Amino acid sequence: MEISGQLAIVTGGSSGLGAATAEALAARGAEVAIFDFDGARAAGMAERLGARAYTVDVGDAEATGKTVAQAVAEASRPLRIVVNCAGIADAARVVGRDGVPSVALFERVIRVNLIGSFNVMAHGVAAMLAQDTDAGGERGVVINTSSAAWQDGQVGQAAYAASKGGVAALSLPVARDLARHAIRCVAIAPGLFETPMMAALPAEVTQAITANIPHPARLGKPAEFALMVAQIIENPYLNGTTIRLDGAARLPPK
Repeated sequence: MEISGQLAIVTGGSSGLGAATAEALAARGAEVAIFDFDGARAAGMAERLGARAYTVDVGDAEATGKTVAQAVAEASRPLRIVVNCAGIADAARVVGRDGVPSVALFERVIRVNLIGSFNVMAHGVAAMLAQDTDAGGERGVVINTSSAAWQDGQVGQAAYAASKGGVAALSLPVARDLARHAIRCVAIAPGLFETPMMAALPAEVTQAITANIPHPARLGKPAEFALMVAQIIENPYLNGTTIRLDGAARLPPK
């Protein structure tokens, strides 16, 4: 699928992997709609890219549906690309040192990371179904963000790993579901990347993490994640799978 000339919705598009993705798609000629919980930051990013910003809690299905409809109505190009990068990484052991189970945290992480991805995907697909296929015979592509923690979840990551495992598990059944409509679904499972969350860690912690990455022995660059997004969009035979993007790293228990 050609990126140029399409409307692309990018959730979490004002920082980290989402911001890099929004920037890469805009540079390739897409009309970009940035969805983010932080409206002010999204507006700043949109102004820089010549995109549109929408403040939304993706975990709220009704609000997400209205926001997708608004983005489609205000766009001059057809919606063919949805990239879900919005997410949270709250961590806790199953039962904390205070003896309290981390049920509320688990529900919050699942709501944002997994249900939020499904909400945007479902409403985005509904909009795609209302339009004809492109010259290549495709209606659209959905790219969801899983994580290496899907397979290598560390201590304290039960909620996060479960949410990202759910995202990974969506790829094949959704691809099969949407095949008759010529819409693809792929997930990317990034490893350790240079994001604001990683930047907040002490230097010695970052060095210890980097030591577990075989090659290249460094954190991933957000632009490399964005490049993978572009490659998935442009390669019509990529479908129904989850791609690890991690420099061959495998996360240790802690």
